[in-house]
Amino acid sequence: MRDRFSSGMTLAWWHRVLLALWSLFLIAGFAFAFSLVPDRRGFGTHQQLGLPPCSFRTMFGIFCPTCGGTTCFSHFVRGQWWLAIKANPAVFLLALFCAAMIPWSWISIVKKRAVGFDDPATFVAWGLVVFCTLALLQWGWRLALT
Repeated sequence: MRDRFSSGMTLAWWHRVLLALWSLFLIAGFAFAFSLVPDRRGFGTHQQLGLPPCSFRTMFGIFCPTCGGTTCFSHFVRGQWWLAIKANPAVFLLALFCAAMIPWSWISIVKKRAVGFDDPATFVAWGLVVFCTLALLQWGWRLALT
């Protein structure tokens, strides 16, 4: 029987080090999101960090494509997925992707292969295109509803 984790590009030692650092960065990001209290409005959680309100919203009176992103991550790490989706659906999908990257990174490190991907760079490029498209679509949807 074929091992389902046997496919994928072979990883050099430095690829594995980068994957380990990447997964630790993601874990730290999720831990940081947990330290923030989600804003009840569904956006504005980033202001707890001393950052100003969204310039786009301040200048034009409408949400920007990433409004609610920090709030979304803050809800996501608490398992409040419906509130996370309401805060920003595209960022919710990004949070899911980031969460999946952590175990994938460690499985790939152990297997010394980019499990399931012969060309990870192409996958990442397409992932960015999909995320940006979803962010713009959800932004258009939000604007249409306001």
